[in-house]
Amino acid sequence: MKITVIGTGYVGLVSGACLAEVGNDVLCLDLDLEKIRVLEAGGIPIFEPGLQDMVQRNVAAGRLHFTTDVARAVQHGTIQFIAVGTPPDEDGSADMQYVLAAARNIGRLMTDYKVVVDKSTVPVGTADKVQAAIADELRQRGVQTPFAVVSNPEFLKEGAAVEDFMRPDRIIVGASDEQAILLMRALYAPFQRNRERLIVTDARSAELTKYAANAMLATRISFMNELANLAEKLGADIEMVRQGMGSDPRIGYHFLYPGCGYGGSCFPKDVKALIKTASGEDDVGLKVLAAVEAANEAQKHVLGRKIKQRLGDDLTGRHFAVWGLAFKPNTDDMREAPSLELLADLLAAGATVTAYDPVAMHEAQRVLGNEPRVSYAQTPNDALVGADALVIVTEWKEFRSPDFDLIKARLKQPLIVDGRNLYDPALVRGQGFDYLAIGR
Repeated sequence: MKITVIGTGYVGLVSGACLAEVGNDVLCLDLDLEKIRVLEAGGIPIFEPGLQDMVQRNVAAGRLHFTTDVARAVQHGTIQFIAVGTPPDEDGSADMQYVLAAARNIGRLMTDYKVVVDKSTVPVGTADKVQAAIADELRQRGVQTPFAVVSNPEFLKEGAAVEDFMRPDRIIVGASDEQAILLMRALYAPFQRNRERLIVTDARSAELTKYAANAMLATRISFMNELANLAEKLGADIEMVRQGMGSDPRIGYHFLYPGCGYGGSCFPKDVKALIKTASGEDDVGLKVLAAVEAANEAQKHVLGRKIKQRLGDDLTGRHFAVWGLAFKPNTDDMREAPSLELLADLLAAGATVTAYDPVAMHEAQRVLGNEPRVSYAQTPNDALVGADALVIVTEWKEFRSPDFDLIKARLKQPLIVDGRNLYDPALVRGQGFDYLAIGR
């Protein structure tokens, strides 16, 4: 099947590579010439386990191609995936200009039947707007070329996106056009050979499903963070509470791990967008989600608050080692990362920082600019030298079993502030550390 993917960001590149992997002829369009050059040379602009090998393999096999030519891209695919960015506007709503520009280009250049698929995370009602934009372009051209619009939201976890696409737990297709539904079933058949995973809904329900899923997961995280803060005050251990809660099959263990807040490209943006969507509807205020957002913003400052409670509000002359910068492991994504709030809190109090992250340091340097009070180490242990405390922000696997004797030797004082509850408090404290975790 011939497929066009518009946008080679996180969603577009993963989708294009995985669709090519099962034999489709995929052309990925991006207007960023430098990004296309990198992809054609065998590189990828993001870090995602397994993705670079898959891209290189399918480029070599002639199934995956890249272009900046809009006309070529529209002509190529019967199925046209729109996977461009939908960044938040100042009011929290999703910016739809790139989605609608892609739709207009399709309407302006298409000459045969197209299935236009909204893959980007978009507000409810976007399929109608895409339909109208394409129809308007066709009217201006004086042609009546048939087309259908489908909502097919992505459910890809950064750090596990290739696996999520290749072995999905569900595939949501929002459509009413029978021919389009048949084509989408054929497209996704290779990804659901063991059991039926494809759920057909109307477009608006599909659009809302994506926001609802992310909002639910964000709610679980914020709820556990607030419980952890309460556990500290009450002298309870949130890890024991988590085990007790999670053993209830109605609750389960997923997303019950407290920490220093969620970040990334999805949860913060989607929670804001859903709140904004509801604000335009009379008598539908999402009070729970507003609290989720507020709780998460507060939680991003919990590590800075713990440090100041232990070392004082004025951190002038203090130096800290920070392990982990990306918002989660197995990605270099710094968007809305809790580490940024921690660094801001430490720097505002007069401290300096040496940070280490296995893959996100280059992206962190780009985001932070030439901040002279933040330096970067080549190894986790190098970051420790002369630090007043070790602060753990991202739960990379390589941090799970460190050499505690070496940590103690390199720190000025044996203080660990753990934003991800990686260690057994009794074990670490038994080795002479002052150990500050979340809710423990």
